[in-house]
This record gives sequence, C-alpha cells and structure tokens, in this order.
Amino acid sequence: MGRKVGSEKIRREDGYLYYIGKDGYVWRAPMKHKKGGSKKRVGTEKINKRSGYMYYVGRDGYVYEAKLKNA
Repeated sequence: MGRKVGSEKIRREDGYLYYIGKDGYVWRAPMKHKKGGSKKRVGTEKINKRSGYMYYVGRDGYVYEAKLKNA
C-alpha cells in the first residue's frame, strides 16, 4: 500500500471509476455498464503529482501515492 497524500475524503458511488487527473484533482467517470452519468470533478483538494509515482483513491476514500518500480 502507498503513502496517504490527501487529507480530503472522497465519497464513492457505485458504477463510477475514480482517478486523479492531469490537473491534480480527483475525477469520476461512469463505468461502461452504467447507463447515463457524465465525467465530473469530485472534491476540491489539488494533489501535487511527482514523476515516478502512481496516484489512486483508496477504499477508505483518501488519495494515496505509490512508487513505480521502473520509473
């Protein structure tokens, strides 16, 4: 597991994929099986992304970073 870098908790909904965009904010997009819905920015905290790290939203709703092996 990675290191927690975000202090804002993201409330997750079923049927959406959550990711950290190029702008540093958390976004959600509907999964293919979900009919309707649109891409939307979620949360207000901006994450400063570093090269060589992967960023993701954990099960608890916080943003984590993990070091990439070959970066």
